[in-house]
Amino acid sequence: MSRRSLNLDDTLYRYLLDHSLREHPQQVALREATQEHPRAQMQISPEQGQFMALLVKLIGARRCIEVGVFTGYSALSVALALPENGHLLACDISAEFTAVGQPFWARAGVAHKIELRLAPARETLDARLAAGEAGSYDFAFIDADKSGYDDYYERCLRLLRPGGLLAIDNVLWGGAVAQPAHDADTLALQALNDKLHHDERIDLSMLPLGDGLSLARKR
Repeated sequence: MSRRSLNLDDTLYRYLLDHSLREHPQQVALREATQEHPRAQMQISPEQGQFMALLVKLIGARRCIEVGVFTGYSALSVALALPENGHLLACDISAEFTAVGQPFWARAGVAHKIELRLAPARETLDARLAAGEAGSYDFAFIDADKSGYDDYYERCLRLLRPGGLLAIDNVLWGGAVAQPAHDADTLALQALNDKLHHDERIDLSMLPLGDGLSLARKR
C-alpha cells in the first residue's frame, strides 16, 4: 500500500517492462528504428502504448482518432488492439515522419485500419464534424503541438460518443507544468490542465505515466 505514486528508478522500470510488456515484433522493430531518429524523444513509451491498447479493448472501441502520429508507434499500438473492421483516423502534417512507420503497419497487417490524413489536424477534424460524424468515435489520443491541444480537445470531444475516452499526452511536461512558466507550450498545457480539472462534460484522471497522461471520459 502507498499513499502516493511510486518513483521508478532504472532497475524498477526494467522490472516493469520485463514483467508486463507484450509487444508485437513490428512494435519492437518500429521502436528500434525510431531510436535512430533525431527527434526520438517524441516517441511514447512502450508501456504507455500497451496501456492505451488495453483501454481500446476495454471500451470495445471500433473507431479511433489520433492527433500527432510521429513515426507511428502509438498508431500501431491502437490499430493492433482494434477489431479487424476497426478504423483509426491518424492526423499529422509530416510525410517524412509518418513514412517511417507505414512499412511496419503493413508488416503487422494493420495498415488497412489506419487512415492517415496529412493536413492540419484542425482541418481534418472540422471536416469530419461537417460530415456529420459527431458522436461516432470511441477513443481519441492527442499528442501533437501543445499550443493546439485545446482546439484538438474540443473537436475530439465533439467527435466522441458519450462514454468515449480521450487520452492526452505530455500533461506533466517533464514537471514544468508545476513551475512558473513563460514559454507558450508550458502555458498551454497548464491552461488545459486547469480547464480539464473543472470541465463538467468529462470524468477525469491524470496519470503519472510516461510524460503524464490525462484520461477524459465523455459524459
